[in-house]
Amino acid sequence: MPQKDTRPGPHGRLAGQVALVTGAAHGIGRAICTELARDGARIWACDILSADLEETKRTVETEAHGTCRTTACDVSDPLQVNTLIGRLREAEGRIDILVNGAGGVAGQTMQPVDQVSDEAWHRIFAINLDGAFHLTRAVAPVMKAQRSGAIVNISSGAGRSYSLTGIQAYASAKAGLIGFTRQTAVELGPFGIRVNSVAPGFVRSNPTTERQWEAMGPEGQRQFVESIALRRLGRAEEIARAVVFFVSPDASYVTGQTISVDGGKWMLG
Repeated sequence: MPQKDTRPGPHGRLAGQVALVTGAAHGIGRAICTELARDGARIWACDILSADLEETKRTVETEAHGTCRTTACDVSDPLQVNTLIGRLREAEGRIDILVNGAGGVAGQTMQPVDQVSDEAWHRIFAINLDGAFHLTRAVAPVMKAQRSGAIVNISSGAGRSYSLTGIQAYASAKAGLIGFTRQTAVELGPFGIRVNSVAPGFVRSNPTTERQWEAMGPEGQRQFVESIALRRLGRAEEIARAVVFFVSPDASYVTGQTISVDGGKWMLG
């Protein structure tokens, strides 16, 4: 018999807080929206995949009994980001939580470093690192005025070690995101704003990761799972719960940190 869900509902410990989640159209981003809403936050879900955002909205409303507004935004475009933050601030009057979850490999596959084009390199940085910068820059004045806020950047095991896909720009951008986390934690801390990062392990959570999993083949899949201390893949909601911890009162004295949620794949402190 499945266990009863005893976690706080929509009137929980994040009640009254407004959360903006980028990369929210599927997978880990959708799970983050759902888990934040389960603890009471009002969700603004953002992605370039506007059609898929409707499924995120439905999931938040039906599974978490929460509220979710959706908006299309390309985080690599600072003008679109500034417009979004203006709309959000006007509608809500505050921004308590920012989760920079937009990212990915932009459809790229492994190439030798001497064959990587400037365009391919910069495209991945634009999504994974520039986007987080644009959002953080835009919400900082709002959070400073409140004297409070929590920002979580979704990095990757690739940023702490190396990319399993062999994509140099992805590993570099995710490592840069961890550095950006530390730097902004120091700068924004005096204003009561905490900045942390979650580095997920491999999770089968979207079409891209499904293709990567299939490309490993049965033997590669077996070897990969055996390289994880817990001997299984993670689930999107397990990543999301680490995000909820970072933005909750339980982490009120935690900032500048990166936690790996990877089943013990990398064993990094």
